[in-house]
Amino acid sequence: MRLIDRDGAQLGIKSLPEALSIARAAELDLVEVADKANPPVCRIMDYGKYKFEAQQRAKESRKRATNIVVKEMKYRPKIGGGDFDTKTRKVAQFLSEGHKVKITIMFRGREMQHPELGRRILDRVAEEVADLGKVEVTPRQDGRNMTMVLGPDRKAQAAAQKRAAAADAEALATEEPTDDDVDAAPTEPVDEMAADE
Repeated sequence: MRLIDRDGAQLGIKSLPEALSIARAAELDLVEVADKANPPVCRIMDYGKYKFEAQQRAKESRKRATNIVVKEMKYRPKIGGGDFDTKTRKVAQFLSEGHKVKITIMFRGREMQHPELGRRILDRVAEEVADLGKVEVTPRQDGRNMTMVLGPDRKAQAAAQKRAAAADAEALATEEPTDDDVDAAPTEPVDEMAADE
């Protein structure tokens, strides 16, 4: 077998007993890393430490992976203004939390004859949340339902936050001082002698 030491240096081709004695002398394990190679490749390493580090790397990668959930919001073609606003605010909240949102328009009876009403609602929802998300799957008819999928748009969210911060700063800068602010402002002492002259 071809033997590699703990630092990655090749020790050449050794017999199994010879490789085992080298590993025992270093108080490490002999691990076969490439059994299909000719001759097979073995490495001298601390196998327990190797397994632990591999588990830690896997744990870190799972921690960094984002778990995207697809939420669903259902609308009707004849939805009222208040209901539309409430549901659309909820869609915006889901997008700001990083979830994808599936918007479904449910048609009943004669409403099936007017898919343009559903398309209009979907376009309006997409327009309302344009600063938080973008359309990932365009609207399409699926039996009695029309669906569209929105996904979070990080660039648009960052731009919206910058615009909001700039608007807040501008509002503070243009704010008129109140009577309380004027009273609280320090005044300079007046020299009475100079005032008499």
